[in-house]
Amino acid sequence: MLWKACFARGQEWCSDDTFDPQPARGLPDGQKGFRMINVVLFEPEIPQNTGNIARTCACTGARLHLVEPLGFRLTQKHLARAGMDYWDDVEIVRHACTRDFLAAHAADELWFYTGHASRLHTDVDLSDAGQEIYLVFGRESRGIDSDILHEHEGRCVRLPMVPGMRSLNLSNAVAIAVYDALRQQGFPGLA
Repeated sequence: MLWKACFARGQEWCSDDTFDPQPARGLPDGQKGFRMINVVLFEPEIPQNTGNIARTCACTGARLHLVEPLGFRLTQKHLARAGMDYWDDVEIVRHACTRDFLAAHAADELWFYTGHASRLHTDVDLSDAGQEIYLVFGRESRGIDSDILHEHEGRCVRLPMVPGMRSLNLSNAVAIAVYDALRQQGFPGLA
């Protein structure tokens, strides 16, 4: 299984019924020119958004990182209600908190998506084959904490919008970012 130990320990997962995820399909390891895309959600609050993002990850071969606390429970009943029928086809990695995730991935290529950045997401070259890339998104209500954005100021990007608008829907923003990264790579493994 591709699930981290916290799932196996039963922390909320499968607490009231059985859910046995299958290995994610993803793209073949070592595919020439392929950079594994990791979608990171800091403290997601809305299960339907997370379900849509899981579907995007399943359809593109991206890995999904869920950073706690979550605004919903990861049980079969709750996942089904949120329309998360693609959950079996996604590699999920669960992290205890934002600081744990950042410490574990300090050496990785992280890109923080925020409305508070001046650099556009299209100004970043994600085409170089090499290490994995991490596209990081904040919670729906508040985004990414300002102290984290300040610590990673050179890695903050934004999606262009009409002035005065607060933000795009989280699942839409993730889809735009993932497909732009895949476009830059030539859509490896996608038909």
